[in-house]
Amino acid sequence: MLGEENPTTTATANISRRERLQGFLRLTRPGNAIAAAAFTGIGAFVGGALLAHPIDATAAMAATVLATGAGNAINDYFDREIDRINASERPIPSGLVTPREALAFSAALFLGAIAVALSLPVVALAIALFNLLALLAYTEFFKRLPGVGNALVAYLSGSTFLFGGAAVGALGVAVVTLFVLAALATFARELIKDVEDLKGDREEGLRTLPIVAGERTSLALALIVLALAVLASPLPYLQGALGPTYLLAVLPADALLLYGAYEGISDPSRGQAYLKAGMFLAAGAFVLGRLAVL
Repeated sequence: MLGEENPTTTATANISRRERLQGFLRLTRPGNAIAAAAFTGIGAFVGGALLAHPIDATAAMAATVLATGAGNAINDYFDREIDRINASERPIPSGLVTPREALAFSAALFLGAIAVALSLPVVALAIALFNLLALLAYTEFFKRLPGVGNALVAYLSGSTFLFGGAAVGALGVAVVTLFVLAALATFARELIKDVEDLKGDREEGLRTLPIVAGERTSLALALIVLALAVLASPLPYLQGALGPTYLLAVLPADALLLYGAYEGISDPSRGQAYLKAGMFLAAGAFVLGRLAVL
């Protein structure tokens, strides 16, 4: 039931205020929230308008921090029963935060994100509102649907770049390509992660894509998706948005992404690590490409 108290949280009375504040902070996954904000800033910079609209870019980054924190908190709320068994150290099952408090905290962060986003251009506001609804839908409805949850996570990850570009009115080919690359790479990484977690997910009765369609099909799909990402990567150069510096910088990222997919066939954990590194390298290539044409 919505807002239902966790029996283990009767111990909260014996927890210090500092520990409880740390519990609320941990709910937000601050590292993830800050990384998402950085990607939003990169999107604004790659669009070429960050220096012209620094206030809008800063507002977009702040909204991203709040929205990401809210999404992580609401995810912990819905996963609290599973976390009692699999992750008892998390804030809710450990008693640092009650389920009702986590729900209220998430709602406050969502409202804060919307309030900040109201100052942004219409397109950025539309992306923000859609993403907030997508976060809620993911945690409640789509998280355990084969492939659908993976695709939604991939979109949300990539959309941080899109949101940054929209916030400064610069949704050009470079930003859109960066969004596509990030989304496709994340989708592939999600599939490989599900392959790695296959045994445990099957024991828990989950219906992930590797369980429903098989490991080979999932890994083949991951490879196809990454091949599409690599094929799309030269577009900013071909369209004249970024110069040869970008093209030279993105080639190693493309190679790392493809190698990550290949490595994921035999070692899913290593494959994920290569994909993550490849995505960061690709983002860096876009930044270098923009710096070269300033």
